[in-house]
Amino acid sequence: MPYGRFSGSGQLSIGRIAVGGFRRACRLPLAKWTVPAAVLGGVVLIGGLLLVMNYNHPYSEVVRQYYTTTPIIPEVKGKVIDVDVKMNVPLKAGDILFKIDPEPFQDKVAGIEGKLTAAKKELKRSENLVSQGAVSEQQLDDARARVEDLKADLANAQFDLQVTEVTAPGDGYVTQLNLRPGMMVMPLATRPVMTFMHEQEGIFVGWFRQNSLLRIYKGDEAEVVLDAFPGITLKARVEFVFPATGEGQMQPSAEFMRYGQQTIPGRIAVA
Repeated sequence: MPYGRFSGSGQLSIGRIAVGGFRRACRLPLAKWTVPAAVLGGVVLIGGLLLVMNYNHPYSEVVRQYYTTTPIIPEVKGKVIDVDVKMNVPLKAGDILFKIDPEPFQDKVAGIEGKLTAAKKELKRSENLVSQGAVSEQQLDDARARVEDLKADLANAQFDLQVTEVTAPGDGYVTQLNLRPGMMVMPLATRPVMTFMHEQEGIFVGWFRQNSLLRIYKGDEAEVVLDAFPGITLKARVEFVFPATGEGQMQPSAEFMRYGQQTIPGRIAVA
């Protein structure tokens, strides 16, 4: 009979043959207690072996690769005129991601520069008039304050003009790119326009039961098996063990700890 069509009874027959072979090898008489004793002994042996392996060879069936990402949020409001970045293409820090229409910000810079030029001339005249006693010191101080205020406004306007070109915060790439020219963007933390994936070493995090930490140390050799790569075992090493769990995290508040909060025992993350 082909292997793929073995029935349940065939598998049970193999079990009887195995038990019978064990009894003959041990020269045990066939009685009503020998077979249950042999089966029970096998269960105890296998169970003990699994317990020893679980202690000396800890494992986790839950593993995930985590990524450090930066939400890209524009610092000024405006219309996108160009999207330079390409999806999943490696970038270097400072590479342009997209551009916002700079014309309104250029006009603002030019307007403030004109006001500043006029304010500086007014300050010069006030200094000459004060020396002649034609104006008061208060008027001179007002002219100086006006110049300083316009300098600060000009610096802010120049910064706004500079950030119309949004650049990569580091080495990495952008994925799931949906931004297009003509779209309006604004500096809202709740609405990033894209997500930047930072270039980083391949770190996997396994979630281990707490008793497994008795045998996990930094530098230990490890093996990782992923569903995406069946039949392939990746060699790894333990980088570090996270010292805390999310289940034990507390935020500043007026709430006290309650016993009812402890519902699920937390697992320890191991990189």
